[in-house]
Amino acid sequence: MAVETLTFGCRLNAYEGEVMKAEAEKAGLDNAVIINTCAVTAEAVRQAKQAVRKARRDNPEARIIVTGCAAQTEARTFGDMAEVDLVIGNADKLKAESYNPIIFGTPLNDKVQVNDIMSVRETAGHLIEGMDGRTRAFVQVQNGCDHRCTFCIIPYGRGPSRSVPMGLVVEQIKKLVANGYAEIVLTGVDITSYGPDLPGTPTLGKLTQSILRHVPDLPRLRISSIDSIEADPALYEAVTDPRLMPHLHLSLQSGDDLILKRMKRRHLRDDALAVVEKLRTLRPDMVFGADIIAGFPTETEAMFENSRRFIGEAGLTYIHAFPYSSRPGTPAARMPQVGKAIARQRAALLRAEGEKQFAALCRTRLGGTENVLIERSGLGRTEQFVPVHVPGTTAGELVGVRVTGLGEDGLIGEALRAAA
Repeated sequence: MAVETLTFGCRLNAYEGEVMKAEAEKAGLDNAVIINTCAVTAEAVRQAKQAVRKARRDNPEARIIVTGCAAQTEARTFGDMAEVDLVIGNADKLKAESYNPIIFGTPLNDKVQVNDIMSVRETAGHLIEGMDGRTRAFVQVQNGCDHRCTFCIIPYGRGPSRSVPMGLVVEQIKKLVANGYAEIVLTGVDITSYGPDLPGTPTLGKLTQSILRHVPDLPRLRISSIDSIEADPALYEAVTDPRLMPHLHLSLQSGDDLILKRMKRRHLRDDALAVVEKLRTLRPDMVFGADIIAGFPTETEAMFENSRRFIGEAGLTYIHAFPYSSRPGTPAARMPQVGKAIARQRAALLRAEGEKQFAALCRTRLGGTENVLIERSGLGRTEQFVPVHVPGTTAGELVGVRVTGLGEDGLIGEALRAAA
């Protein structure tokens, strides 16, 4: 057995999982399972623990290494698990020396090797040749977060916001495009906070424009998610470029002003609506998704309905709704809690509202032609990230597709020609 990685959570974790695998193999590590955890909810931590136990059952002789955000915030919890051989913090998980096999042959004072993430100030640029089994690649441009939303533990798992220099990002994307990747996704913990720690204080918009200008062979650039209040003028300019995909995911969290204030978010309901309207004016085919927390402490039925109505008012088509999960050590954990069953029910209602909006979007595409990146044989995504079944196509193709029908999870189409 070589090195196997199990990744939970966000797109940034998916990117980092590839880097960790490469760094561990560079160090000479083998017969190992690296579990890259997420700490965003209590359920994510539970799943990580479950994965550790399963990894040990399935690989009794392997070295089990736990890292990621939950390992950073709950290091001792994982260190106390008999199945775990080593716990590595987020600051060191991308370094080859952290995986040196000699570590496992040396008696350690403590198998928990986790430092103070709040002291980390640099983000290295990690070049990888691609992501196994994918036709798109994620590129980390930023890490960490300087904000302190009352529900969130992630700043304590990721540390302060820090940015990858623009030149390194551009060079990495050039390398990925040369290796055949047709779509690049910019990712990070809070990517709209990109740049103030770099010389010249660039912004996400300036970075986006630089990529589009300096990598002319890149067919498709996608931004993973944005905090709408941080969108800068250059980003608004960039959305008019047809190579920037017309799909943005908003870090919304709620559609009610009082809940937003209690979350310590920096936008209000009307602020988010104004951003959606402005972007749609600049790019009429733009579609939006959003993260929304259901059952945040003190959320009344009326407050919840404000969130549900927002989905229709903003025309949000991709809803990542999840019930509030209390994280010890956060201010929200000390607020009056909403019942878990109510939170789960509200999350389901939010998802159902999003599914209605998504179905409406699909209906508007019937009979039209879409530019589709095929992810695996017979299945791809449009520029607006709608899944489309296209018989007779293979992974990696970028094809023109005529939409002929509606499927259970998106569109059905037929390939017309190779995209220019």
